[in-house]
Amino acid sequence: MCNMKIKCLIIASILILTVNLATASNSYGEVYTYDVYFNDKLLQGTEIAKPLLKVGEPFNIKVNVTVYREYKVSGQISEIGSGNFEVIDGPSQMNRYSSVNLKPNESHIFEWTIKPTNEWAGGSLPINFHYAFLEKGNPEPILNSGFTVAYCTISNEYYEGEPPTSEEQPASETEPSSTSASAPAFTLAGALSVLALAFALFRR
Repeated sequence: MCNMKIKCLIIASILILTVNLATASNSYGEVYTYDVYFNDKLLQGTEIAKPLLKVGEPFNIKVNVTVYREYKVSGQISEIGSGNFEVIDGPSQMNRYSSVNLKPNESHIFEWTIKPTNEWAGGSLPINFHYAFLEKGNPEPILNSGFTVAYCTISNEYYEGEPPTSEEQPASETEPSSTSASAPAFTLAGALSVLALAFALFRR
């Protein structure tokens, strides 16, 4: 009987702790919210994008952060190791923070255009977003967290991109060449006709 009470007490304690943790986690909703986009597609909840990419194929990550108090917000895109991804355009390089000061109810979009290198070709690895919130006058962040945006599979193929319009022109350039190639045939036929006519006149 005593053991049963102890077990019930332990279970109750775990439930209370779980509720407290859930409450603490939900309290951040009063501090900030964010939306995550991969190639302009909104990721729902804890959804993680799982793209198949070629080496050098660009993709876009956006995180729209809204705060409800005044904070200095820092964000970065990070990878495991280094050299697996290259930033084409964005506020910072891989594993480097970019910061912005926001007032209550203000939003800011952290956005990067990135491409995979051949360092991890044939494999898969995550790309993450890390962020930190600092209050004015406090050097220590009140919040330091992160999450995985995408789990990228990188093929051994290389991205060639969209062909430029200039590459569509050679088709028209081949037309004169076919005309010039047929020109000698007409010239030869004309010469034979002239010779035949001259031979006929000569026989007369």
